[in-house]
Amino acid sequence: MAFVSFVGRVLFASVFILSAWQEFNEYGVDGGPAAESLAPKLDVFSKHVSANVGVQVPEIEIKNLVAASIALKGLGGLLFIFGSSLGAHLLLLHQAIVIPILYDFYNYDVDKKEFVVLFLKFTQNLALFGALLFFIGMKNSMPRRQLKKKAPKTKTG
Repeated sequence: MAFVSFVGRVLFASVFILSAWQEFNEYGVDGGPAAESLAPKLDVFSKHVSANVGVQVPEIEIKNLVAASIALKGLGGLLFIFGSSLGAHLLLLHQAIVIPILYDFYNYDVDKKEFVVLFLKFTQNLALFGALLFFIGMKNSMPRRQLKKKAPKTKTG
């Protein structure tokens, strides 16, 4: 059972690790293609939050956001493989930040093709988010292994 669990964690984390590796290889001096695609979406998200919530989103340099994303996915994925709750929490943090920005289906009409594509990707990433929550819940519900105390030896004498 432990081996199957390990293989499952490896397969799950491979989505994040391979994505981080690709973004790392394409990073360059400006953040690479990830930064190019993220910049307009972050602007729209910031305007959307400011207009609807009334909170000003702080200025974030896209290059740093991409670097943080790479770090969260890479480190979180590696820690998750070894069953660490910290790894799951790092991946959760990444997903919580990135999902509403990248998959902004709410900015499109239901009739548009972009709405369907973005909504499907949004729900897929929401499923990953749910799987991470499930992992953390299962990890916290399992009783910790307790070391058996050796019975004190009685003195004969």
